[in-house]
Amino acid sequence: MTIQRGQRIPEITLNRIRQGVEKVDTPTLFQAHKVVLFGVPGAFTPTCSERHLPGFIKHFDEFRKRGVEVYCVAVNDPFVMKAWGESLHVPDGLQLLADGSAELTRAMGLDIDLSGNGMGLRSRRYALYAVDGVVQDIWVEAPGEFKVSSAEQVLQQIPA
Repeated sequence: MTIQRGQRIPEITLNRIRQGVEKVDTPTLFQAHKVVLFGVPGAFTPTCSERHLPGFIKHFDEFRKRGVEVYCVAVNDPFVMKAWGESLHVPDGLQLLADGSAELTRAMGLDIDLSGNGMGLRSRRYALYAVDGVVQDIWVEAPGEFKVSSAEQVLQQIPA
């Protein structure tokens, strides 16, 4: 079942690259923070690279002015996430998180089998807003769609 409003982000350890591969757990990422977490099916895929992540890059300062952290998660390894971030000039502070084994994605019920497209188990496209690790709102796209999880849409829905 998909994570719902009022539920806590599951406790999972993810990877990110800074000076090297760094393990970071979700309580550390979400406790005492307002966060928009958006999930994408994969780094370097068309919609993710041309529209989804670029929208959050473009509006990153607007989220920060509201005191909101922005994290992107994908079922990719941390080295792919690092290369993707570099290719799109992701600003410092916008964290790219690698959920290589889809542990967080599955725990939140946001996994999708894209084996028919040669991609295997991936994340559905979504965005959620959490405060202190508790989901306040979530927007999950229908397969193949990009409407409700864009940075512009999320900015309209979260408190200013």
